[in-house]
Amino acid sequence: MKIPALLAVVVAMTIGLTGVATAATPSLELPPPTGPLSIGLTTLHLTDRSRADPWVPSERRELMVSVWYPARATGGATAPYMTQQESAAIIGLLDAPGAPADAYAKVKTHSSVDAKPLGLRAPLVVLSPGFTVTRAELTSLAEDLASRGYVVAGIGHNYESAATTFPDGHTTTCIACALPQDRAKIAAGRVADVSFVLNELTGPKPVWGGGKLIDASRIAMVGHSAGGYSAIPAMRADSRIDAGLSLDGIDTFDEVGTDRPFLMMGVPEHQPNGTDPEASAAWDKTWPALTGWKRWFTVDKSDHFAFTDNILLAQQLGIDLGDTLPGTRGVQITRAYVDAFVNRHLRGCPEPLLNGPTGQYPEVRGWTP
Repeated sequence: MKIPALLAVVVAMTIGLTGVATAATPSLELPPPTGPLSIGLTTLHLTDRSRADPWVPSERRELMVSVWYPARATGGATAPYMTQQESAAIIGLLDAPGAPADAYAKVKTHSSVDAKPLGLRAPLVVLSPGFTVTRAELTSLAEDLASRGYVVAGIGHNYESAATTFPDGHTTTCIACALPQDRAKIAAGRVADVSFVLNELTGPKPVWGGGKLIDASRIAMVGHSAGGYSAIPAMRADSRIDAGLSLDGIDTFDEVGTDRPFLMMGVPEHQPNGTDPEASAAWDKTWPALTGWKRWFTVDKSDHFAFTDNILLAQQLGIDLGDTLPGTRGVQITRAYVDAFVNRHLRGCPEPLLNGPTGQYPEVRGWTP
């Protein structure tokens, strides 16, 4: 599956918004988390002063990071999905008459801003979004994991998403999108970003006030698309990452692999000897290079963004996506399998869902080539 960079900006952010009616846009909402715990969200602005930005070398590397975490029950302010500037940038890319510029800024979440953390030691899951995709678009997954007792750090890889707003109000755009796609450079930057964020969250002086609650001996990385194909290099570069999961990471897997637990999950084209020869061949080469616990799943009727919030939100706007897997189902499947994976490898819980076909999720196929 090849997606040109500029087209990916449009598709990844608001799939199907073209043709939105001029009538009032319906209220957009993420599905409730499935765990029992309340959720807090804090937003961090981090600067790696030891490293130049790969896309703007005159600047130090700056990141916005969203941290979702188990929180004490609170009636505080509900966390915004994204900023108005980010929403406007996304909507502005589209031919979408009648779609308010702030439509995505108004998505209802299930987190409270800076709620007091629950006093429990929690494993850490790092989320790396796809190229051009904002960290916000993995919120439904992040909230679900936090409701089940995980701290979740969603990294905004600066200049690689359509828009990233910083605390002073300035908003950066996807400079990398206008350049020839260099997937090795993208992956290398994300590897460095992940290690830096781990240092900041789990070091002796954590930048987040709840950092002492993170159990740094239990860390997983979950990535979508570019974040997915960066997971194996990140694991090789940083031994703190105990397990990795790729959500439809495409085209740039390598043959070195990892000996730590790894799960590949993607669209039907990414089954062994699938219909996208280049992408399928990359997954075919990766499989034997995974020498530890491993699984390979594909999801029937899914497309590249079924593992994010995009299809869910587009369908709430009344967009007909044809035979695409319903957005609610994509979110449900993604949550179930990511949760099972991290439970098994960060908590040692048996998870039969990972062992083979199940009647609960008949769309998911397992492969053992």
